[in-house]
Amino acid sequence: MLYSERDEVSNVSTVPAREIKRRGISAVDDELRSGPVWIIQHDEPRYVVLNPEQYEELRAGYEEALIARVRTAQAEVAAGQFERMTAQDLIDELAE
Repeated sequence: MLYSERDEVSNVSTVPAREIKRRGISAVDDELRSGPVWIIQHDEPRYVVLNPEQYEELRAGYEEALIARVRTAQAEVAAGQFERMTAQDLIDELAE
């Protein structure tokens, strides 16, 4: 992708690493205002740059998902939806 081109599917900006080497972080600043920016190196996405608000939103979503998974597991245990076994039993079961 070329500098400043937007990915039409995800609406994410891309900036080639060579553009950052040439212009510094200002190559990313303008694009960052409209969302995350992929840094492209050797024609492959290599890094994603987020502003602090985007990062906090991502982190909060991760934490919410983690809490939901723990609550689901707790509910399954409370409902008796688990099986006790030793580590060796599990290894043997997975080997089958």
